[in-house]
Amino acid sequence: MGYVLILGANSDVAKAIAAQYAKNGYGIYLAGKDTEKLKFAAENLESEYKIKTKVFKFDALEFYNHKNFYNSLDPKPVGVICAVDYLGDQYESEEDFLETKKIIDINFTGCVSILNVIANDFEARKDGFIIGISSITGDRGRRSNYTYGSAKAGLTTYLSGLRSRLIESDVYVTTVKIGEVMSKAANNGDTIAPAKPQEIAYDVFKAQQKYRDIIYSKWQWKFISIYFNNIPEMFFKRMGT
Repeated sequence: MGYVLILGANSDVAKAIAAQYAKNGYGIYLAGKDTEKLKFAAENLESEYKIKTKVFKFDALEFYNHKNFYNSLDPKPVGVICAVDYLGDQYESEEDFLETKKIIDINFTGCVSILNVIANDFEARKDGFIIGISSITGDRGRRSNYTYGSAKAGLTTYLSGLRSRLIESDVYVTTVKIGEVMSKAANNGDTIAPAKPQEIAYDVFKAQQKYRDIIYSKWQWKFISIYFNNIPEMFFKRMGT
């Protein structure tokens, strides 16, 4: 079935997606900054699902190395899931532009850089799929995380244009907008519809198999987003969110 490339593979969501594809017989390329942890994850995937894995060093900020990184993959993947993500610190970004730049470069610029390289290859081959993990925070700017949200909004728009470009080459692009994610490090008791990484992984795989363009995970976030997007700006700007 070929290999699926997971970019930003150190997160809980990315690891769950890797497991979902491994369970369905795909080989897995795990690419991220912490290769030692990825090697451990790769061993678990091979042991549990009897598939092949490879681990690669990947840094979204090393734009100059993205083409070399992709050229080193042999064989080339049949699909890619870009799960690169960095929430950053909104308040620090308001005081320090370096934090602003880091948030935007990891969540948007770095993703665009590597996906451009991959898109050119898939377009030439007339085959493959690209999945970008975006966020509902990109649907509307909120006081608490608008720097991060603006980067995700840019990624969502980029994926929309890429989808239009590649459809004639039989390359399918799916945008996955996620909301709150359950994690061991966070207390999700007071959040709306938090999703387990495994739930997101299942939604991602199902969407790709059905050639979906845009999905929300969990599905409830679509309606939550519609609600927030329809609040008049004169009221929304005064909301402390």
